[in-house]
Amino acid sequence: MRKRLVWIGILVVLAAVALRFTLLRPEPIPVRVARVEPARVESTITNSKAGTVRARRRAKLSAEMGGRVVALTYREGDAVEEGALLVQLSDATPRAQLLLAQLSLRVAESGANEACIARNRALRDVRRKRSLAEQNIVSEDLLDALQSTFEAADATCNARKAQVGRAEAEITAMETELAKYSIYAPFAGVIAEQDVEVGEWIMPSPPLLTVPAVIDLIDPTSVYVSAPMDEVDSAKIRAGQAVKVTVDSHPGQDFPARVVRLSPYVLDVVAQNRTLEIEVDLDDAKFASTLLPGTSADVEVVLDVREGVLRIPTSALLEGDRVLVASDGRLEERAVEVGLKNWDYVEVRGGLEEGQLVVSSLDRAEVQAGARVAIENATPNP
Repeated sequence: MRKRLVWIGILVVLAAVALRFTLLRPEPIPVRVARVEPARVESTITNSKAGTVRARRRAKLSAEMGGRVVALTYREGDAVEEGALLVQLSDATPRAQLLLAQLSLRVAESGANEACIARNRALRDVRRKRSLAEQNIVSEDLLDALQSTFEAADATCNARKAQVGRAEAEITAMETELAKYSIYAPFAGVIAEQDVEVGEWIMPSPPLLTVPAVIDLIDPTSVYVSAPMDEVDSAKIRAGQAVKVTVDSHPGQDFPARVVRLSPYVLDVVAQNRTLEIEVDLDDAKFASTLLPGTSADVEVVLDVREGVLRIPTSALLEGDRVLVASDGRLEERAVEVGLKNWDYVEVRGGLEEGQLVVSSLDRAEVQAGARVAIENATPNP
């Protein structure tokens, strides 16, 4: 009887142990992993604040003279050629003044012709009488009188020519004044905004005051990206470096570009980080022309590139350059030697071998060395 009880006790203990390691055993933790594989790794720096799509040629146009709008030849969104008439103001008064100046020119030209004809006749008389004076047929007093008449006629002719020149200058001034009643496109572009309608009265900007523009003209072929970079990275950036641009209007895509200009100073704004503005041109100019100025954009300046090196997702790297390797259903912590890295990937120089699986989902406290895991899905590492 005693032996039977002993065996029963042993069976109960074994059953309790089996129950603990089966029913009460914690379930494996689902994790996502990435395979250690050779690929491209870049060392990059990104803008400290959101960048902006801008246009180098963007003009806010206003009239030089006040007046009532009588014609709008284009509307918002229309493409216009350089020199195209955009807004026409009522110009009846300056046009009438121009007509008056043209008539004054005709009068001045007639007076000049008359005076110069008289001068030429006086010149002929002087020449004829001089030959007769040489033969003592005409007195010297008569010759002097004819010479004086000629000089007076010559002066009158020159004065009338000066009046013609003045009338021509007045016409040029009136034509210049008349042109101020029209707004022309200074370059080919697209009308982004038009804040005026036919019949409205507009005024030029007075000294020391700013009047809102009536036309906002943008040249889409001059689009670029302006981005603020942290001042600590200013020594690393130079013109010509490769850049990857992302814009909010095209999520999930990046576009190749180049640094074309660096600001010659660091912007110092109170209560903000000091930044260095850079300008970036997209390689695809045709695509760039489709971007709307004002769109948010981010830039990633490529400092260095290495091909065919082992890499892991940056999300798999723990503090202190450590990773969790999934092997035989458990996690093992490994120290790794890292090289180039960016927001997406880290170069692995030592501590891991090709083909090993590292955990990329580290957002839960239970994901730690020694934990039992179940691979949920593999994070792509193209």
